[in-house]
Amino acid sequence: MGGMETRTVLIVLFEGVQSLDLTGPLEVFSYANRFRHRDGRPAAYAVTTAAAGGHPVRTSSGLLVTPDEDLNSAAVPELLLVPGGEGTRTPDAEVVAWLREHGRRPEQVVSVCTGAFLLAEAGLLAGRRATTHWAYCDTLAGRFPEIDVDAEPIFIRDGHVATSAGVTAGIDLALALVEEDLGREIALAIARNLVVFLRRPGNQAQFSVQLATQTARSEPLHEVQQWITDNPAADLTVEALARRASLSPRHFARAFTAEVGMPPGRYVDRVRLEAARRHLEDTTDGIAAIAHRCGFGTSEAMRRAFLRTLGVNPAEYRRRFQPGHRKERDADRDPAV
Repeated sequence: MGGMETRTVLIVLFEGVQSLDLTGPLEVFSYANRFRHRDGRPAAYAVTTAAAGGHPVRTSSGLLVTPDEDLNSAAVPELLLVPGGEGTRTPDAEVVAWLREHGRRPEQVVSVCTGAFLLAEAGLLAGRRATTHWAYCDTLAGRFPEIDVDAEPIFIRDGHVATSAGVTAGIDLALALVEEDLGREIALAIARNLVVFLRRPGNQAQFSVQLATQTARSEPLHEVQQWITDNPAADLTVEALARRASLSPRHFARAFTAEVGMPPGRYVDRVRLEAARRHLEDTTDGIAAIAHRCGFGTSEAMRRAFLRTLGVNPAEYRRRFQPGHRKERDADRDPAV
């Protein structure tokens, strides 16, 4: 928290690394340092990048990245981060050897996306729960049966090792680490600055996580938050919710926004969207019935909400992400992830 000393972070680079796996967490740590400096405190994270031989590497998108140092002479960090990318298909033997020799020594070891394959090659995931990009979970489980692979979560922590799902899930995991180290307020401020509510590829929970939504701390607001989740089709206007909290609408809206991290109306919209998403994934109910049950009123209103937030209409969402449509999902996966 406030008296935290600077943590050393090492990010491993290799040919074909996914640039977002690298820059996403890097931006989170950079923002954390900026907030600390603004408050007159030392940096929270001292981040170093390293590659075998210290040579520049080219990312899967063609960006040339010069590492800070040679991986083979790098000091063991407190936090080790291994990104993914197409380079994990044929792992760099030097990288795997370094991970096998040094990977158990850091306080925390983190992988982003298919970086989990490098941890697995080094034996660091044996006997642990882990995840990776949804399109590669079956491959990870097949190649490494000693790993308990779960395709749904955005990230999984098992002991001092954490693995995360596809690409931008690395931002979610980095935010969670910052929240542990520096507290909720700084993590939420970083999330807002990075505008984390973006359309995200993935399946089920990997598709839908809204990390900047927080749990209200005061009891009346917490109860209202739970009421919204349990009753998406109810009258969820600010006036109705304020009555449940025994507050004036103005006081309620201000307090809710401060504790939850977004205005009540936007929170209601997201809860309804999540409820509809689950119905589309788990049932064969008609879209009009789901729209009514989840509080949208009409299928057209639900269609607009899906397009605005997820970039697909409800019918297309169901086609892509309902269990049983693996062929369509596999056809959509990015071969460079």
